[in-house]
Amino acid sequence: MRALAMGLTVALCACGSPANEPGGGALADGALLGMPEGLPMHAPARFSIGSEAPSDRVAMWDIDAKPDGEGLPMGSGTVAQGRQVFETFCVECHGATGTEGPNDALVGGDEWGEQMPSVRTVGNYWQYSTTLFDYIRRAMPQLTPGLLTSNETYAVIAYLLYLNEIVPEDAVMTAETLAAVEMPARDRFIVDDREGGDGPIR
Repeated sequence: MRALAMGLTVALCACGSPANEPGGGALADGALLGMPEGLPMHAPARFSIGSEAPSDRVAMWDIDAKPDGEGLPMGSGTVAQGRQVFETFCVECHGATGTEGPNDALVGGDEWGEQMPSVRTVGNYWQYSTTLFDYIRRAMPQLTPGLLTSNETYAVIAYLLYLNEIVPEDAVMTAETLAAVEMPARDRFIVDDREGGDGPIR
């Protein structure tokens, strides 16, 4: 047993100096120092990995929806249809009325005062209605994002806007009508046009 312990001690001592200490390791010869990209000095200028993305593949991922409605797909959905979508896919995380959780509340929220609301929802905080489509299409339902069709997405948005008393019960959401919705918090945000400083933090 004593011989085994001595053997381990010798093996550990033979490992040498750590790489980040003077006198030992890969950093000692400067091979990993000094390049602005953080790459080794011997790294190639081009790695030649992958291939150029074809336009149809780029288009498949180009799904952002802008505040003016650009990028929204064809489709439509009613409040009644949205209720069914919500009860099927959303209730478990957001509650029966969009307020209970356990995840973020979607309906109601605090009134604006001198400070922004502490409880921020679709109704009192979201600046643009089209953000609903953009976000739901990308990220919801949480465990199966991308599952909803465009019609189902428009429908559940119609229902959420109705619950927040932004649209009437007979509202039909399309690319045109969704972009035309004026959100209550639209004028609560301003463009940060300050200049100066050292630029963005990377």
